[in-house]
Amino acid sequence: MMNKLLKHVLVSAAAVLATMTFATSATAASVHKAATSTIHRRTALTYRYAKKMLKENKTGLSGKTSALFSRKLYPDTGAASGYSDFLLGLRGNHYKFTTHEKNLLRKNLVVKSTSTSASLANAVMAVQAMGMNATNFKLYHHKKGTNLVSRLYHANVSKQTSSSQAETLIAVSMSSRFKQPSGAKFSKASLSARLVNSQLNNNGWTYNNAQGAKDSDVTSMVLTGLYRGKSKASTVESSIQKGQKFLYSLAQGNGAFGYTYACKTTPNANSTAEAIIALSNNSATNKYVNSTAMRTGQKATPLYAMLRYVNNSGSIKKATSQLYGVGQVNLAVAAYKAALKNRSVYSIN
Repeated sequence: MMNKLLKHVLVSAAAVLATMTFATSATAASVHKAATSTIHRRTALTYRYAKKMLKENKTGLSGKTSALFSRKLYPDTGAASGYSDFLLGLRGNHYKFTTHEKNLLRKNLVVKSTSTSASLANAVMAVQAMGMNATNFKLYHHKKGTNLVSRLYHANVSKQTSSSQAETLIAVSMSSRFKQPSGAKFSKASLSARLVNSQLNNNGWTYNNAQGAKDSDVTSMVLTGLYRGKSKASTVESSIQKGQKFLYSLAQGNGAFGYTYACKTTPNANSTAEAIIALSNNSATNKYVNSTAMRTGQKATPLYAMLRYVNNSGSIKKATSQLYGVGQVNLAVAAYKAALKNRSVYSIN
C-alpha cells in the first residue's frame, strides 16, 4: 500500500502546482477546502489516466515505465508494487473491470508456499477489488479455487513491518464472509494488539520502528488497519486516539502530509493520500479531510492539498511512481466519498 520508494527517493519540496479554483470555507479559521467541482474535475482526470494504465498494462503512460502485471518481471507477486491500491482506487470510483482485465490478474498473480503475508494481503485486496472471490480464487487454467484468505491467516506476521501487518489486518477485515480458519497464526484482535505494542514513544509508527522518527505514511496505514480491525479493547482504542493526535501534528500548513528525513519534511501526494484514507475510515475524523483544520496554522485541508498534485494529464506531480501516485490519489478520493455515505472503501463482500 505505502510507496516504499519514498523511503529512499525524496521528492522535491519545491512543487510548482497547477492553478485551480478552490472554495474557501466560511469558518473563522479560513481553512481552504476543495470545491465539489474541483473534486469532480481533478478526479476525472486521474481516473481516466488510471483506466489507460490498466488497458495498456503499464505502470505509467510516459517516461520510464514497466508492465503492471507480469510473472516474468515480478516472480514473487506477479504484479508491480502498489497494484492493489491502484485496483481499489479504480473500483472505489465505480470502474467495472472487464473479463480480459480479470484474466490478466488471474494469469499473472503468484501464490506459492513462500508468499509473505504482505504479498498475500495485496492479493486478497486486488482480487476483491476486481469483483472476484478471495476465498475461492481460481488462478488461470486451475479448476480448483484457492482460499487466499485462509492462506493469509496461516502466514507468519511476527517478522513483518508495521505497514505489512496493517495491510494484513485491512485485508482480512474486508468482508464479513472472511472467517478465521482453524490453526490460524493470528486473529484480528491479536494483530491489532501487535500493532499497539509497536507504537512508538511519540505515538506514531514507522517503517523500521525507529524511535523518534516521524512517519505519516506508516502511521496512517496502521490507523486504517486498527480502524478496520474493529477491536473494542481499551488498549486499541487508546492507541488509535493517541495515533490520531500524532497524525494531526504532522499536517503541514498547506494541508499536505509528507515523509520526514533528517528532520526535513517533504510534502507529497502519496503521504497526503494515505492520511486522507486514514481520516476517512473513522466517522469521528473524516471531517478533517475537507472541512475542518486539525491543528493551529493549518490553512487548507488535505483533500485541497492532494488534488493540487494532479496534473492536467491526470498524472501525479512529483510522484516517484505513477502506479503509486495515481492509485493512491484515486483510492483517497474514493475513501472520502465512501465516508460521506458512512461506508468504507475497503468493505467489499
